[in-house]
Amino acid sequence: MLFNRLYVEQNIFSTSYFGYHGGMAESIKAFEKSPNIAQPGDLGWHLGMVLRGYQSRFEDAVEGMAAGIRGYQILSAVIHRDPPNQQALGAHLAIDRTVLTYLLDTLVDAGVVERVPAPSDRRARKIVATDNGRSLLAKYEQRVAAAEADLVSGLKESEVGTLASLISRLAMDIHRAQPGSSPCEAMDHLP
Repeated sequence: MLFNRLYVEQNIFSTSYFGYHGGMAESIKAFEKSPNIAQPGDLGWHLGMVLRGYQSRFEDAVEGMAAGIRGYQILSAVIHRDPPNQQALGAHLAIDRTVLTYLLDTLVDAGVVERVPAPSDRRARKIVATDNGRSLLAKYEQRVAAAEADLVSGLKESEVGTLASLISRLAMDIHRAQPGSSPCEAMDHLP
């Protein structure tokens, strides 16, 4: 239903843009009579719109966080995933090691994380959260949760659960098929 609702909004925009002024109520009534009118390619448009809505809310939610969205993602992964070393952290987040180094420098300078020798290999570094980093993440997680709730506020609670489950499953399928692909690069290439 989410994709179909977005399709209606897309068609309402395009018909009004090209000169049709029948009104939103009429367009929605026409859609309700034929709800399965999505065309090939619409899924990409829908996903792009959802992603843009998510990113703008996410950026607002993590405003003030050292290294922004990536800083939040790194801190969250360090606390919740506990990667064994810096290389594993970069691989999990699909962040190039040179980019990860400067992001970690920013987070270390902010007192959010620290580098310690990795227990499994003293030559490698493990990234651990400081007490300040743990309390900061708790604050930002509340803000991110509120932003995500705002994004899906037009859906019923059961639909939100279904959407989250399906998106998670699809994301993991894609990640398994393309383990080195970066979601950040995907964002950079949206039309």
